[in-house]
Parts: sequence; C-alpha cells; structure tokens
Amino acid sequence: MAIEFTKATARVGAYVTGLDLSQELSGEEVAAVHRGLLDHGVLFFRGQDITDEQHVRFALRFGELNTPPMKTKEPTGDLVADAMHVLNQTSPKGEGGDSWHADNTFMPDPPHGSILRAVVLPRVGGDTLWASACAAYDGLSPEVRALADSLTAVHDITPGVIKARAKGHPLDLADLQRRFPPREHPVVRTHPETGRRLLYVHRSSVTRISGLDEWENEAILPMLCDRIRRPEYQVRLHWEVGTIAFWDNRAVQHYAVPDYTERREMHRVTVDFAKGFDG
Repeated sequence: MAIEFTKATARVGAYVTGLDLSQELSGEEVAAVHRGLLDHGVLFFRGQDITDEQHVRFALRFGELNTPPMKTKEPTGDLVADAMHVLNQTSPKGEGGDSWHADNTFMPDPPHGSILRAVVLPRVGGDTLWASACAAYDGLSPEVRALADSLTAVHDITPGVIKARAKGHPLDLADLQRRFPPREHPVVRTHPETGRRLLYVHRSSVTRISGLDEWENEAILPMLCDRIRRPEYQVRLHWEVGTIAFWDNRAVQHYAVPDYTERREMHRVTVDFAKGFDG
C-alpha cells in the first residue's frame, strides 16, 4: 500500500495512511514521512498498536533522541525508558500544556520534532491543537512583519517550572535556572529546511522582547504571541488509543485542551533532525 498524505486543513496537518509503524521503515518511507512533515507541519497516524520500543525505534530513523530538561522520572540507563516522556494527567488545567507553545524554546537548541502517542484516554475531551507559525507570520501586515523581523525575545524556563511546582511536581527551580539561563532568540526565524519565515514567540516561555520598555512590551508581545490563536492557522486532533502525532517543533505550536477529569496517558519522544536553527 502506497503512503498517502491527506490534508487535515488548508494550512497545517495531514493524516498519513499506508504505514505500519510497528515495522522497520525503509529509507524511502522515512524520506517520504520527513518530506510530509516539512510540507504539513504535523502528521497524524491512526491505528498504530506499537510498544515503547517501537516508538523509540521510529523516532531514531529521523535523528538523535533529545532528552527533555524536565523529566517525569529519574534516569535508569535504559535507552527506551529514558527517552520516553510519560504524560499521565487527570487534572491538566494550569500545567503548561494549555497555553500555545513550542517545546522548550528556552534551550540553546530546542528539540526539532516530537512524536506523541495516545495510550490511555478519558471518555470525553483531551484533544490537541496545532497551529502553523509560518502561516501566522505570513498573515501579518507587511509593516508588522518588518517590525517583527527586527526583534529578539527572551525565553525563560522559570514560568514553566513555577506552574509545574504549583501542581505538585518536585522540580528544583534554582538548579533548572542555573542549567538553563534566560536565552534570546529572534522573534522571526527562518526554517532551516523549508526556508519559510515563522513567528517564534509564545506566552509559555517568552517573558519580554529585548530592547523594549514595559509599556511597549505590553502592547507588542501579546499581539505577536496571540496571532497563533487564529482558527484558520490551526488543526484539532481528536485522539484515539493508538493515534500518533509527529510534529515539527520548529514550524508549529501546539495546545493541549484541559477539558477532562479522567486519566489521560500519553507517551512522547523528542528528536533532533540533521538541521536546526542557526544560533
């Protein structure tokens, strides 16, 4: 069966058929998936009954594993166990996923891609949305694009850690701040593989735009961060057990809807491709 990509919306997302991710992919299949990821920003695979080992094996076909700075468990020395980030939630509101974001942009080189698999789902709720940061940039007026092109923003791990600690996660704020001090990234970046320009700001980690005073930040930063919230740039996924989402963390942002009170367990592996952003 040939691999097919069916667009989920006009600007972002596609459903992939013709692949069994429990099997080793050929080089041609890996290249096709990578190309589809660049074209659509996020890919959805339905009906994939795979193990954690197969999940990690799939990720390794695209690059090196990326270790999240805020792990959900202690390292074990086992490749699969340490690569797997387990999200096991019943009360997700305020934990950080319910704000538009790209993952870990406070890092010098944030993860390039994420592969998320649904393991246990609530009876109702728990959808995830993705939005194209490229489309969000393209939709700005030429005047605002020119302004955004000239700006840099400060990305800080602190807001995310404070949220997690408030929800009972035992994280060492001082240690994480030492390991990941505030870092500047351009407000607009150029995707290293597609060449498309994209907005690279979000409310989860970006605390201010460099060089602007408080009043200017209050006006400009929310305008740029909230551009991603326009529905025409988004796709919404209703999860089923065995669904996998694979997204380009360089090109899209995502939002986990916190509308459930039953257990939702998701397994995620992050990966770095051959090309990330420069600087």
